[in-house]
Amino acid sequence: MASLPNSHTEPDGSAVIRVLSYNIRSLRDDTDALARVIKACAPDLVLIQEAPRFFRWRKKLARLASACDLVILTGGATAAGPAILCDLRATVERTEDVLLPLTPGLHRRGFATAVVRFGGVRLGVTSFHLSLQQDERHEQGGMLLDRVAGLGVTHAVAGGDLNDRPEGRTFRRLAGAFQDCRTTVPWGGELTSGSTDPHQRIDAIFATKGIEVLGCGVPLDQPGVTEADLRAATDHLPVLAALRIPAS
Repeated sequence: MASLPNSHTEPDGSAVIRVLSYNIRSLRDDTDALARVIKACAPDLVLIQEAPRFFRWRKKLARLASACDLVILTGGATAAGPAILCDLRATVERTEDVLLPLTPGLHRRGFATAVVRFGGVRLGVTSFHLSLQQDERHEQGGMLLDRVAGLGVTHAVAGGDLNDRPEGRTFRRLAGAFQDCRTTVPWGGELTSGSTDPHQRIDAIFATKGIEVLGCGVPLDQPGVTEADLRAATDHLPVLAALRIPAS
């Protein structure tokens, strides 16, 4: 299997970046294994779901970011779980954490969002974790589309845990509006849940239509990523995408 390209800037001013989406289950598993997986993927952006939300959550998330040679961009408890980490290649233009309407009896959801620059490239970024309940999930899918549109950028990526499979109506709704990066250019593995016996694809990275997808999937053969670490890190497998973003 061909390796994904490393991050770099093209002569025409476009930027090749790596984006990782990962449900980390509130750091309840092997955080050393988690950090090794993330670091080995060499991402410019990490779209996290189930970041720590309670006691000393900022310190816990900052410790993970530091172990991966990254920094916290936004999110965490302020977005009800989604968060974004980035490397120092990214210049942050603005951030906003969004809490979604609360349905009584269900878990609070939110979006972590940002606009960043990589050289002359401007990119909107959203990390999300949608509801387990079908109708609420579909509504949140529409809110995600509105949120990405509201970032006011030409190019955007959104990644997260959909709690829905590709044949589901919410997954299909997002895949109809964006590129489902895994379907566009498959690379690596497909199934993301659970990590010890993967049987479904419920995690994905989406990109707006002007972005060129160079490859996307579970980084099973990424150098430095071991099966033992993937199993120990959390209950989901990560999704890694290499994307070429046109110059703004």
